[in-house]
Amino acid sequence: MFEIKIDDAKYWKSCIDSIVSLIDEGSFSISKEGISLKAMDPSGISMISFFIPSKAFSTYKVESQTSIGLNLDSFSKILASARGGEQLQMKDSGKRFTIEFIGKNSRRRYTLPLIEAKKEPDKEPKIEFESFIEVRSDSLKEILKDANLLSPYISFKTDKNSFAISAKGDAGDLEEEHQSDSDYIKKLKVDKPSSSTFNLEYLSRMVSATTANSTVKLALKNEEPTKIEYNIGDAEIAYYLAPYMES
Repeated sequence: MFEIKIDDAKYWKSCIDSIVSLIDEGSFSISKEGISLKAMDPSGISMISFFIPSKAFSTYKVESQTSIGLNLDSFSKILASARGGEQLQMKDSGKRFTIEFIGKNSRRRYTLPLIEAKKEPDKEPKIEFESFIEVRSDSLKEILKDANLLSPYISFKTDKNSFAISAKGDAGDLEEEHQSDSDYIKKLKVDKPSSSTFNLEYLSRMVSATTANSTVKLALKNEEPTKIEYNIGDAEIAYYLAPYMES
């Protein structure tokens, strides 16, 4: 049994948006430490790892560790009905999940069925990354938007003092390079130059929930999955995306 309350319902919607951008159902693990979720997307080329600590909630009562499977698409749509200033309370009630929006003089309650979600992966991939880039979220979104004008894929390349982006398609080519001291880059650490190509749609979905002026961390290694990390308040989100390999 658990009873969890968060003071800003809209904030919780932002957290769930980071998950539903990749999967439409999943299983949350609820423990005394916080709420976590790990899941592969249906195609099997990407993974999300989500964690929010108990301190992020104004009320956090968890009798024992439990897991709940939810249709995240339905959950997200309900959370979109949150109004300014509303709190959100979540409870388990048998085989159902109760969500209650609490306003100044009002309450609104939804009940969702629990589902059997796919078994989550036990661990995150172990990759010894060789390049680490920190960029502003707004800047990264601009880069992805530019590349999307020409191609469904984007290539990242690092050198000692630069981070380069390229996209090639029938409509034309894009090449963009940023030095380590450019406005786009907050931090660049290159142990070994790295280069890989990724699915642009997946990358765009992964960063869609980032807040304005936040920091996105990218980790690269030649022809290995990339790791993308950012925070939404106290929530920690990490994605892995396999590289695109031409057949």
